[in-house]
Amino acid sequence: MCTHTPKCPTADSPDREAAHVVAAHPEQGWSLLCNALVLFDDTGGLLPDGRVVDPHRPVGALA
Repeated sequence: MCTHTPKCPTADSPDREAAHVVAAHPEQGWSLLCNALVLFDDTGGLLPDGRVVDPHRPVGALA
């Protein structure tokens, strides 16, 4: 799906979120990347095969 040079990382790559955004819907909280990953504002995602990527925001120190 990617036509960029250099090619964007695949959806299975650890750096998959570095792919270019092809459709952004910030009002709905998601973006579609050129590797077919749907990336959500909470840092979770949906892979092209339907698998879920859990949110992975750093958690601040607990009091």
